[in-house]
Amino acid sequence: MTQADRWMLPDGIAEILPADALQIETLRRRLLDLYHSWGYELVMPPMLEFTESLLVGMGRDLELSTFKVTDQLSGRTLGIRADITPQTARIDAHSFPRAGVNRLCYAGHVLHTRPRTAMGSRAPIQIGAELYGVESLHADIEVISLMLESLQTAGIEQIHLDLGHVAIYRSLARAAGLDEEAQRELFALLQSKASADVQQWVETNVSESRAAGWLRALPGLAGGSDCLAKARDLFAGAPAELAAALADLQTVADSLAQRYPSVELFFDLSEVRGYDYETGLVFAAYTPGYGQALANGGRYNGIGKVFGRDRPATGFSSDLVSLNTLGRTPASSGTAILAPLAEGAEGETLWRAVECLRSEGEVVIFALPDGAEDEVLSRCDRTLCLEQGSWVVKPRD
Repeated sequence: MTQADRWMLPDGIAEILPADALQIETLRRRLLDLYHSWGYELVMPPMLEFTESLLVGMGRDLELSTFKVTDQLSGRTLGIRADITPQTARIDAHSFPRAGVNRLCYAGHVLHTRPRTAMGSRAPIQIGAELYGVESLHADIEVISLMLESLQTAGIEQIHLDLGHVAIYRSLARAAGLDEEAQRELFALLQSKASADVQQWVETNVSESRAAGWLRALPGLAGGSDCLAKARDLFAGAPAELAAALADLQTVADSLAQRYPSVELFFDLSEVRGYDYETGLVFAAYTPGYGQALANGGRYNGIGKVFGRDRPATGFSSDLVSLNTLGRTPASSGTAILAPLAEGAEGETLWRAVECLRSEGEVVIFALPDGAEDEVLSRCDRTLCLEQGSWVVKPRD
């Protein structure tokens, strides 16, 4: 191993340097302030938990994404979180239970064993909000609205919202008499958007003709508002659960169109992301030129059941680094005031002057006698000068 190799970071892991770190932290504060203004309370779950509480009920995908280590104190297996959503569900169930609605938000690093996209990070900074205790569509609309507000706060100007409903696939799979293994096989094909493979699989595995026709049509049901009308005609006679899902999608879309007329709505009725634990409406936000979702979420009723408290739940999450990269977070001016060294009475009055400026939000940097000052001087556009016994701020020459 060469000297340079020793300092190389693993693939998918990156350090964030001052300019970007400041912008990301500024965005984090703005978003958490936004969530606070909507009544969402901040929680800070730990990075590390016992795997039985971190992964229970969350499906195989999350387990494969989770780094695991052995606890030297107990000998039990620990997991480094790959998603904060199950942690907030545990908090709602045990640490911070409420009889009614519980609005929680969070921001923190997660770690993935593999990147979720070809060039994606394995250590994103996840930020999001979860709403517990309300089954009504009003909760879904609130959460999606907050997600869209988050993207607008980050400066994302063009937003494309993708809406789907897990109950559509679930109800058709049951109508076709598919067992759990068959449902997962077809789920994998739908998830990969392999339409031809879906057609072939249905022809081979589904004998009930009407259900087979519905399943074959499913991958083609994607598009604008006319997609729902087409689906209502096509699925006439389908299970009532499917009709209710289409009605829910229409209600949510109508409400969002009124609130956010500039957001382009798109429906994908074969969307099955989060099939392992999501139970209803699913949604994702995109922007042109970026090949993956900026934010996504959905309804996941029942997640609290494994923690002993079955509650309706819906929420969303996003990656702060991606939002900062694609958005227009206002940058700090980066300017500062240079304070000279002073001793005795002058030093005391200088210190008070510096404290006052810092309390007003100014950056004040003291010149140090043995430090390399080129970087400091390049940041300072003003300086503190002693004039007639008082320290005043003046432009640097």
